[in-house]
Amino acid sequence: MHKILIVDDQYGIRALLKEVLGKEGYEIFEASTGMEALDMLENIAPDIMLLDIKIPGMDGIEILKEWKKRKIACQTRVILMTAYGELDTIKEAKQYVPSSYLTKPFDIDLVREKVEKELSLK
Repeated sequence: MHKILIVDDQYGIRALLKEVLGKEGYEIFEASTGMEALDMLENIAPDIMLLDIKIPGMDGIEILKEWKKRKIACQTRVILMTAYGELDTIKEAKQYVPSSYLTKPFDIDLVREKVEKELSLK
């Protein structure tokens, strides 16, 4: 069973993604902070991380920097989640890890497609 880590400070986003992707048969893990995300990357080594760029405290870019520095869960694929207008941040994030992205609000079918595509690249 593939493991997916959802990193977002908004409970509603995490709950929605957990419900949708859980029904697809994935094992879902959640983190609401950067430190939780890094701990889970180290302990569960998910296949995919859905990562919100704008998280209070340690944002998505800082999480990616620390992740690369620690060299943990190196095989994890990343799908960045961001609002419209933050595409420059996506370009910055790609310096640290090759990734795809979703813009919020997102289409659930597109989320499924992106997850399947990233898993096929593993």
